[in-house]
Amino acid sequence: MAPLAISPVLERLLGYTTMTTEQLLLETWRRLPETMRQEVLHFAQFLAERSSLLTSPQKPSPPPNLGDRLQAIRDRIVESDIPLLSRDEIEQEVLDRRGGYQE
Repeated sequence: MAPLAISPVLERLLGYTTMTTEQLLLETWRRLPETMRQEVLHFAQFLAERSSLLTSPQKPSPPPNLGDRLQAIRDRIVESDIPLLSRDEIEQEVLDRRGGYQE
């Protein structure tokens, strides 16, 4: 691990020599009270989790199948009190959309 670049003045004030990031983190962590150490640990775990989420994309969930989507549409129509079409009305709707073409 590469040494963390901190100013020489800060090194003298803190009493540090050039340290790696890991060494600096550990030294600082050791000076903290136990409750703050737990906070640092939780934050580090949060960062690790966030990093893994960013580097390994989640698989998108598969879209619901056609039957489920159609059922959901029908349920919304029923809830809205719009009357459902009869079989004849559906056939007429299809004919109208196809420009009157019949098979």
